Amino acid sequence: MSSADDDRLTRLETLAAEQERTIGELSAEIAEQWKTIERMCKKLDTLTERFLELEEQARPETPVTKPPHW
Repeated sequence: MSSADDDRLTRLETLAAEQERTIGELSAEIAEQWKTIERMCKKLDTLTERFLELEEQARPETPVTKPPHW
């Protein structure tokens, strides 16, 4: 192999190694973001349930009575 071929091969190997590292970093970041999304969804579900319970409690009790014309 010539020197030019060796240089080209070295550049390609370096590029492949850098891309592999970047892909690993991106994969780890996506995994962390997914965990955060799951936590946020659970919190949202809990808050929604609490809100609906509070809304029910705050609703005024309407007595069941016959209208005046009955």
